[in-house]
Amino acid sequence: MEILQSLSSQTWFITLMAFMLIGGVLSAVHHAEVVAHKTGEPYGALVLAISVTIIEVSLIISMMLSGHEGSEFIARDAVFATVMIVINGVIGLCIFIGGLHHHEMSFRNEGTNSALAVLTALATFILVMPMVTVSTPGPDFTKSQLAFAGVASFALYAAFLFFQTISHRDYYLPKTEEGKRDINFHAPKPSNLKTAASVILLILSLMVVVGLAELLSPAIEAGVKAAGAPKTIVGVAIAMLVLMPECYAAVRAAKANRLQSSLNLALGSALASIGLSIPAIAAIAIFFDLSLSLGISSLNMTLMYLSLFIGALTLAIGRTTVLQGLVHLIIFFEYLFLSLVP
Repeated sequence: MEILQSLSSQTWFITLMAFMLIGGVLSAVHHAEVVAHKTGEPYGALVLAISVTIIEVSLIISMMLSGHEGSEFIARDAVFATVMIVINGVIGLCIFIGGLHHHEMSFRNEGTNSALAVLTALATFILVMPMVTVSTPGPDFTKSQLAFAGVASFALYAAFLFFQTISHRDYYLPKTEEGKRDINFHAPKPSNLKTAASVILLILSLMVVVGLAELLSPAIEAGVKAAGAPKTIVGVAIAMLVLMPECYAAVRAAKANRLQSSLNLALGSALASIGLSIPAIAAIAIFFDLSLSLGISSLNMTLMYLSLFIGALTLAIGRTTVLQGLVHLIIFFEYLFLSLVP
C-alpha cells in the first residue's frame, strides 16, 4: 500500500493510470453495447446508466470516507455537474455533431419529455429543497429529511423505469424510418455465449475503472488545489470521468443518426445519477454519520433551470438542428467558466 501511495504521486504513474482508465472506459462501452444490442432498446441504455452510477457512487463515497476538507460537498458537486454535463454537454454535442452529419434528426418526444420531467423533479428534490427548508440552516437536510429525499428519489426513478421498460416502452424506441436507415437496427444479435462473456468483461472493466478512478482522485484533488481552482471543480472532474462511457456511446449513436439512442443514454445517466446515487449516498451518510450538504447556490440554480427550460424547448417537437446543439454547448461552456470564476 505504501509503495502504491508513493507511486501515485509520480507524474509518469498518474499518466499511465489515466491511459489505463481511458482503456477501461472504452472496454466498458464496447461490452455494454454488446449487451445492449442483445437486450434491445431501452434496456441497453439502462445497462450503461447503471454502470456509470456504480462508478460515480464508488468515487463519491471513497472521497466522503476520506474525510478531507470539503468532502461533504463532493456528492452535491458531482450530481449537479452530471445534470449540467448531460443536458448541455452530452446532449448538445450529440445534436450538434448529428446535425452536421445529417442536417436534421428526429426522435420520440413522448419519452424524452417524460424523462426530462422526472429529472426536473429529482433535481429540485435533491439540489434545491435543502436551500429552502428551515429545520437546518444552509444547504443541509436533517437526517429524516435526507432519508425521505432518498426514498422519494428512488421511488420516482423506479416509477420511471417501469414506464420506460414496461408500460410505455415504445416511447423510447427509434422511429420506424430511423430504424430503416440504421445499419445496426437489423444486424443479427450476439449469441448467448458472446453476451455472457461481455457481461463478465463489463463487470471486470467497471471494477478496473472504479479502482483506477479512486487511485486518481487524490491526483485530481491535488491538481485542483495547485491550480488554485474552486473545490467544486473536483465534482466536475468526477462527473466528467464517470460520464466518459455515456458520452462516447451517445456521440457514436448520434453520428449514426440514432439520436433516440443518444437521448436515452444521456437522460438515463442523469436520472440514475440522482435516482440511484443519492439514495445510496444518503444511506451511507446516515449510517456512518457523515456530513452531507446537497443544496446548490442561487447561481447554480439559475444555470440549472435555464438548462432544463432550454432542454424542454429542444425536446418539445421531436426534431433537432445544429442551432439547438450550439445553444446547449454555449450554456455548457458558460457553466464551466462560472465554475472556475464564480
